[in-house]
Amino acid sequence: MRPYPFTPATAPSVNPDRGAVREPAGYDPYRPEPEDPRDDRRYDGNAPAPYRGSRWRWPVRIAGAGIVLFVLAVIWLAFTAPLSKSLEPLTPPSITLLAADGTPIARRGAIIGRPVDAEQLPATVTNAFLAIEDRRFRTHWGVDPRGIARAFWHNMTSDGRNQGGSTITQQLAKNAFLDSDRTAARKIREVMIAMWLEAWLSKNEILSRYLSNVYFGDNVYGLTAAAKHYFNRTPEELSIAQSAMLAGLVKAPSRLAPTVNLAGARARQKLVVGAMADAGFITAAQAEEVRPARLATNRIKPLPDGTYFADWVLPEARDTAGEIAQETTVTTTLDRRLQTAAERVVRGAGLRDAQVALVAMRPDGRVVAMVGGKNYKTSTFNRAVQARRQSGSTFKLFVYLAALRSGLTPDSMIEDEPVTIAEWSPKNSDGRYAGNITLRRAFAKSSNVAAARLTQQVGVKNVIRAARDLGITTPIPNEATIALGSATGSLLELTSAYAAVAAGAYPVRARGVAEAGNRTWYDNLTGRSHRMDGALREQMLDLLSASPETGTGREAALSVKTYGKTGTTSDSRDALFVGFAGDLVVGVWVGNDDNTTNPGLSGGGLPARIWRDFMMRALNVGPAVAPEPEPAMIEEDDGNGLGLEDLGLDGVQLPEGEIEGLGLGLRVGPNGIEINRARDRDAPRRDERRRDDRAPPEDEPIEDEF
Repeated sequence: MRPYPFTPATAPSVNPDRGAVREPAGYDPYRPEPEDPRDDRRYDGNAPAPYRGSRWRWPVRIAGAGIVLFVLAVIWLAFTAPLSKSLEPLTPPSITLLAADGTPIARRGAIIGRPVDAEQLPATVTNAFLAIEDRRFRTHWGVDPRGIARAFWHNMTSDGRNQGGSTITQQLAKNAFLDSDRTAARKIREVMIAMWLEAWLSKNEILSRYLSNVYFGDNVYGLTAAAKHYFNRTPEELSIAQSAMLAGLVKAPSRLAPTVNLAGARARQKLVVGAMADAGFITAAQAEEVRPARLATNRIKPLPDGTYFADWVLPEARDTAGEIAQETTVTTTLDRRLQTAAERVVRGAGLRDAQVALVAMRPDGRVVAMVGGKNYKTSTFNRAVQARRQSGSTFKLFVYLAALRSGLTPDSMIEDEPVTIAEWSPKNSDGRYAGNITLRRAFAKSSNVAAARLTQQVGVKNVIRAARDLGITTPIPNEATIALGSATGSLLELTSAYAAVAAGAYPVRARGVAEAGNRTWYDNLTGRSHRMDGALREQMLDLLSASPETGTGREAALSVKTYGKTGTTSDSRDALFVGFAGDLVVGVWVGNDDNTTNPGLSGGGLPARIWRDFMMRALNVGPAVAPEPEPAMIEEDDGNGLGLEDLGLDGVQLPEGEIEGLGLGLRVGPNGIEINRARDRDAPRRDERRRDDRAPPEDEPIEDEF
């Protein structure tokens, strides 16, 4: 009988040549496995011993993870806070506007002083900051563990104000790269950047950059600017008291600025002086001698943050300067002398409740003076640029330009009689009509009906085209009423249009920056200038000279050739005079902000006088001289005097000579009492004396309005 194949005793052995594993001798597959010693069961010692972990296993793992995290943190910082900036000057953005002569006129942003070198400063200056901010600055590596522990203990045990443990290096890191968020992530970044700064910069470089960029209140950054702003001194000239006061401001510059909290600044100064003595930077005797610092800010006239001109030119200045990452200066076209003259004239104009705007520019568009209202402090709204008002009869410049382009001349005739155009019946403002007159006469008297007839004759589209060619970009209605200035626009744009005639080229773009900068191909394509036909320009000058010489603009006439046009809107809401003389083009507007009426106001009145008074100062000229009257004709046989019989003095013998005391220029001659005409001719005419009184004396000092 064959044995049972699964009986252990009779089971055949496995052939080792077939790759199977030979069972050990005495192996019994049914015998239980040895007990695990970890289960406190029997163990025969034949199985391998289990693996036991090293006690350093977890510390090594933690250290490795820390290294990985550190590398990741460095990569993170490289993207979120580029450390290469630590070697560059650190200043907040600021732009300073300069007049054409290089004089600062306005500043936007911070007041930033020149960088300082800590090694070149007196020891008392740098020690004041070290004593109150970071006494162990010279020995730590960016982070002061003792300072952090001290601040932590103080904050835990004190009910007063919390202390900070940041070093000067940490403060530099925070000011240069980080925001003011009080988060753990920001603090970690601050510590890492501080350590980086300590590795790459010397202690002197770190302290120099800190002092050059720290905030001292009043929008002032840097030790140089603060010393100048508060004490009118350089950092090298600061006393112990002044250095201590400035060092004390760093903790709370806005709250402790001495211009707003002198008592608080002096109390903080006293604390800093005590800290300097405790640190051994000064002796106790020196500390006792320190007196409260005295300010000298009244000696410095700060630059304004804004003026009408600065507000207008700032966007153009920023475009010219490009990205403003540090303090930047931009030279503008403003002429300080002309700006001062404009402001003086406006102040003395007797405006009462009305507002005013004035723009002065060169024929090429460089704005040299701008007044946007009576007082910038009470109203920053720039009426020269932002206001959109009707132009009145000053718009007739474009009507007559279109007429001259059509072939008419200043000697062409136009009917000055009432007219109706599509149910619109314009009327002359004075209610008088002159019949058939020349275009020159119609322009001078500012005939409304003549302008309406010309618009009807040449076409509204051609009038609009003339306005567009001269640079008017605001909407213009496609109707005949534009002849009387019903369209609205800015005084700046209107003045630029008159500048095109003065320059003999169009359009003229008003600009406020000295250098226009690099123009793009689009600007070159769309901003090309066109020369005005010489004959056409001469005809326009003929018309524009007629208004101040014989027409509605006589109040604006100067002793030099004057060109311009008056404008008055309905119900005297707006009054304007725009014109040019010499190398200046000036526009003046007067009216109310709420567009209410001004009884009696007209472009030939107050605006024309403001324009004339400004131009007299700007060009150093006088007003136009009234024509001298013709001398009276006297018959030869009548003599040149009065007989004694005419005075009832027949038979009375009077001595020959001047008759004094009457002021009449009388003398007794052989033929009786005569009028001394030579003396009468030498005396100044009353009108000349009155006009000369308006001209400013040449030696009158010009005060600085900036």
